[in-house]
Amino acid sequence: MTIKIGLIADVHAYAEPLSEALLLFNNKDIDMILCSGDIAGYGNQLEQTVGLLLENQCQSVIGNHDLWHLEQTPEEQKTAIEDYIALLPAAREYSIEGKSLYMVHAKPPLANRHGIKLLDEKGKLIPGQKEKWTQRLKDFNYDVLVVGHTHQVFAEQLGRTLVINPGSTQFNHSCGILSLPDLMFELFPLSNKSILKAWNWGTCELTENK
Repeated sequence: MTIKIGLIADVHAYAEPLSEALLLFNNKDIDMILCSGDIAGYGNQLEQTVGLLLENQCQSVIGNHDLWHLEQTPEEQKTAIEDYIALLPAAREYSIEGKSLYMVHAKPPLANRHGIKLLDEKGKLIPGQKEKWTQRLKDFNYDVLVVGHTHQVFAEQLGRTLVINPGSTQFNHSCGILSLPDLMFELFPLSNKSILKAWNWGTCELTENK
């Protein structure tokens, strides 16, 4: 049996591209939706964004912008939106059709910063980065790793693990569908724009200061 999983990341409180991705998933008859964090930050439509995630039963992890949002919101101003974010786990793991999948915002096991960067500013794969992360993940015993954070779009086999970043729905104009157990991944553009493989390179330097 083939299970289709919709993948989104870094929606950053922009409801329109998220809504478009969710509609696409619905039209593709996906079985579940995963969001690899950063629901908050940048945009001003957090309530609508969380509403869409809940309505579509998206399973999410917490990102650094989500934590910052909680820290910056005074207790007396917190609502059900902050309650939802506060309950998000740092990571999720699944066993689906004989394949193991792990999702975290930046990198395993639980980091929400200093994420996996494989691309240069033009969206081209950097061989040295691929080699570095292959080595770092050599003891990571999952078939699939889903991440976000870096606003880079890729699906690369790093050792035994297929590492996927579907990109930001807002900034990379992208989402994806993963099929299991065959490990096929397909990207889809959003907002009538071409997929931008790497966004905001200035904050994604290889020194890992993000």
